[in-house]
Amino acid sequence: QLQLVESGGGLVQPGGSLRLSCAVSGFSLDYYAVGWFRQAPGKEREGVLCISRSGDTVNFEDSLKGRFTISRDKGKKTVDLQMNNMEPEDTAIYTCAARFDACSSSPLSYHGWGQGTQVTVSS
Repeated sequence: QLQLVESGGGLVQPGGSLRLSCAVSGFSLDYYAVGWFRQAPGKEREGVLCISRSGDTVNFEDSLKGRFTISRDKGKKTVDLQMNNMEPEDTAIYTCAARFDACSSSPLSYHGWGQGTQVTVSS
């Protein structure tokens, strides 16, 4: 059973940084990709970043390039999302999800989801 648990959300000022962590269990990062998604109030869920089983990273949102990065620690079984120079538009519930093999921008193709963590960017 795929299990994912997010942590690290909270309130941050514009221009600040936040690091989210996704702790996974029930599957191996050697075989599964893990993606980060976000959903702002009144908006559809959108893909943020993903890291594949081979370690390749995929950016689903061009506007995030240079600000958000994804990394993983196979030993700790975690996938982190580092967010820098944050903007109020980054306010959303951030959720990690897993799917076999490669990354995909389609949330429907992911098999397991965490419960999400709230990120609020505000002064």
